[in-house]
Amino acid sequence: MKKWLKLSLIILVVLVAAAQVVRPARTNPPIDPKKHISAHMQVDPAVMATLSRACNDCHSNQTEWPWYSNVAPVSWLVAHDVNSGRKELNLSEWGTGREKEPGERLSKICKEVTDGEMPMATYTLMHPRAKLTSTEVQNVCRWTKSMASNVAETTKDKDDDD
Repeated sequence: MKKWLKLSLIILVVLVAAAQVVRPARTNPPIDPKKHISAHMQVDPAVMATLSRACNDCHSNQTEWPWYSNVAPVSWLVAHDVNSGRKELNLSEWGTGREKEPGERLSKICKEVTDGEMPMATYTLMHPRAKLTSTEVQNVCRWTKSMASNVAETTKDKDDDD
């Protein structure tokens, strides 16, 4: 039994060491201030502080890669979450035309923070500062609803002009 345990441990160590060779890309694409969400709509300073603290690592090109993002297999999960988060919503690329329906996207932000889906529990486990207070959730939702109605009015005005 001891021999089997020792062999299993050696195999595990070798596999973990070998896994370190496979490194996912940890990128922070360049940021164009003209594309940032704050260049396209007024963001309340308290909301911007909340977004920066709780959302930027996965939803912007300003990811602060923690030490454990260098260690496989955790590095694979972190890179996947960041890439998925950026694909879904990237605050650094709001003005690229990738945001199909800004009003819907803003409403989704409110829904997900209200439902506790964002920030993700796996993220707040390692980043307790990212947890949102009820006041922060209310502020984010108030802002998203206000901006969503502004987007809807702007879109309506453009449609009326046509």
